[in-house]
Amino acid sequence: MEKTLDQFTIGEYGTVRRVSGEGKVKRRLFDMGITPGAEILLRKKAPLGDPLEITVRGYELTLRKTEACCVTMSVADNTTITDMGKEGAAQ
Repeated sequence: MEKTLDQFTIGEYGTVRRVSGEGKVKRRLFDMGITPGAEILLRKKAPLGDPLEITVRGYELTLRKTEACCVTMSVADNTTITDMGKEGAAQ
């Protein structure tokens, strides 16, 4: 299933499929490590949904909702942080 990063719920994670946006926005996301194949975990959302705090490549990053909607993610059904912990322990 695919959806954009701004549609994630807290604790959900997935893999970046593509990054859209124009010019500076796309470049900024790539510079921060949000590239196809990167795994992202949504850690927190502000009460009104903007900004969002994510974990990508082992560090925390805060994005605006307008930036998060440019990131198309692939997620498995019912994928949450508890699943990620189990997967990480198995490695």
